[in-house]
Amino acid sequence: MAFLPSLRLAAFLAATLAACLPAAGQLASKVGPVVTTPHVRAELIAHASQGVVAGAPVWVGLQITHQPEWHTYWKNAGDSGLPTALAWSLPAGISNGDIAWPVPKKIPIGTLANYGYEGTVLLPVPLTVASDFKPTASLAGANGLDIKLKASWLVCRKECIPEDGEFLLKLPLQGSTALHKSAFDAALAAQPAALAKPGTIAIEGDKLQVRLEGLPAAARGKTLEFFPETGEVIHTAAVQGKDWTQAWQGDAWTATVPLSDQRSASPTTMPVVVALAEADRQAGQPIAWRAEAPVAGTWPATAPRAEVSPALQAALEANTAAPLPQPAGSFVAALLGALLGGLLLNLMPCVFPVLAIKVLGFTRQAEDHSGHRMAAVAYTAGVMLSFLALGGAMLALRAAGAELGWGFQLQSPAVVAVLAALFTLIGLNLAGVYEFRMLAPASLCGAQARHPVVNDFLSGVLAVVIASPCSAPFMGASLGFAIGLPATQALLMFAVLGFGLALPYLAAGFVPAVARLLPRPGPWMNTLRRLLAFPMFATVAWLVWVLGQQSGIDGAGALLGLLVCLAAIVWAFTLRGRTRIVVASLLIAATAVLAGAIGGNVMRSAAPAVAATGDRWQPWSATRVSELAAAGRPVFIDFTAAWCVTCQYNKRSTLADAALLAEFDARQVAMLRADWTRRDPAITAALTALGRSGVPVYVLQAPGKAPVVLTEILSKEEVRSALATL
Repeated sequence: MAFLPSLRLAAFLAATLAACLPAAGQLASKVGPVVTTPHVRAELIAHASQGVVAGAPVWVGLQITHQPEWHTYWKNAGDSGLPTALAWSLPAGISNGDIAWPVPKKIPIGTLANYGYEGTVLLPVPLTVASDFKPTASLAGANGLDIKLKASWLVCRKECIPEDGEFLLKLPLQGSTALHKSAFDAALAAQPAALAKPGTIAIEGDKLQVRLEGLPAAARGKTLEFFPETGEVIHTAAVQGKDWTQAWQGDAWTATVPLSDQRSASPTTMPVVVALAEADRQAGQPIAWRAEAPVAGTWPATAPRAEVSPALQAALEANTAAPLPQPAGSFVAALLGALLGGLLLNLMPCVFPVLAIKVLGFTRQAEDHSGHRMAAVAYTAGVMLSFLALGGAMLALRAAGAELGWGFQLQSPAVVAVLAALFTLIGLNLAGVYEFRMLAPASLCGAQARHPVVNDFLSGVLAVVIASPCSAPFMGASLGFAIGLPATQALLMFAVLGFGLALPYLAAGFVPAVARLLPRPGPWMNTLRRLLAFPMFATVAWLVWVLGQQSGIDGAGALLGLLVCLAAIVWAFTLRGRTRIVVASLLIAATAVLAGAIGGNVMRSAAPAVAATGDRWQPWSATRVSELAAAGRPVFIDFTAAWCVTCQYNKRSTLADAALLAEFDARQVAMLRADWTRRDPAITAALTALGRSGVPVYVLQAPGKAPVVLTEILSKEEVRSALATL
């Protein structure tokens, strides 16, 4: 029965790695010149044809490549949106200028219009090198200068997603950096040229009379696009020829532009840009011109802003300072739900294999009642403290502004990859490929033998890491309730949830009747040990599939290749003598080369799948829900994630039933799927509004009725009952 101590040591290594998973997800995201999201690929690039020296032109810029139909914004975003913001961290002696904004395009969205960019755009920024600039080793290292950037952008289609990224580019000090010359040339050519004359803008009632002089001959007689740099002044969505007009008076361009009904700005000078239509633009020739026109006349009065009365303001401040306490009964009910949810979590497929291994350990100590009790207490402590740590991290990050929920760590491809490696190691150990005593130092093995209770504690940590992708009945409502509680009460909720998960094992340690039901040790334990390896390998296969949903087929293939290398390295360490050293060294070197070649694919975000025309399930968005509600159609929403085992079970059972789907069709229910596999603040906000902090969540809502939230383990009868209320 020597394998059971090794299993405890396996739990030690596994739980130690698992405890570092949130940090691993952050550390794996090494700062570099590229940030990729499901909607854009952003890259920090540079152009310094004469090197980084005083007086020489040096340009840096953020190049954003958008997914089809997505866009980011110009300096004046239009009716909605936010411009991209760049915050630079530069060495002493280097300073940055403003963004040289390329000409945007007008993007109509319903009755609104925005100014922004689609496809690929480069936002160039000039750098100035001081005459006394002297690079030092601390700044430049051996080869280059560190250019650091923190950028934030709002990327929109019909819905909008705020995104950000940190970038690091090493710019060579000597020689020419001109790889992206064509991109910078194109971006600077798209920057408007300054007009020699400022032009004029006159206010006439609810319109502006714009007059620009000095435009080149190539532009005269052409229809121009008009972009004011000052926001919230004109009616952005006005249609040329219908709502606003333009004309040429000799070499002067004039336009009559309507003011916005919601105008909030009254500038004395308006910087404006006019640009040729795309069909009239010619390579190598200016395409846009800019003027800062003084405004003549009196602005119409703006609509008064809504003000809160002093009495109401005082009441609001009092409510903020002293929030109403939660009813005691509801809190007790939530605690009971958390206890039941944790207890039922033991029946979920992601937790059951670990529970089986713990029962196997109990069997080995069938006659050691004191050992049973100590192991049960240590395991329970590990589970509860891990739930407290994970819940505390989630609450702290949410308080800092992050839109996170239960299972948030599995939204990181790095965490998924580390978990896959962890379960590969556990599976190989259970299958008998290696024993930890063959790899670990003798001192560590001795410590494990002297302090087995530590391994039981770490086994509890491992159980929580494995349980995080799962949700059980009662658990979702309790966690959603916890999000809105004070920190102390919320953490108590997480502790009770952990106590429920550990309760069966705790009962087995303290109730003699349970221990007597366990079989006596025997040769069957080795067979069961080998059998338990297969659920671990099945978990690895599932995690690789999850990563494929996040990083694409290349990411999944890269992870599989690296896991094979990991297994080969472990096997090599089971060899003896010089063969062990030679083979293990060669395999480690080969793995390092392979990781450098394909490892980046694991972290790369794949573009989200787009539903095919005629597909029953449509991608969820708040805008789409509003459109369907306006059309009078009921909506069924599946909040799901690839890493959520319960979600996948419901998707392939209840939500795949042909008769049930026919009932959805008969009642003209639109079916939307909110995929939370990757971090999505919009989905997190929607879950929070429903009183939930994780998936699965199933919602049926009809116009004029309160949304109906169904249970986590979805049954056909429950869905039919909800449909019958429409």
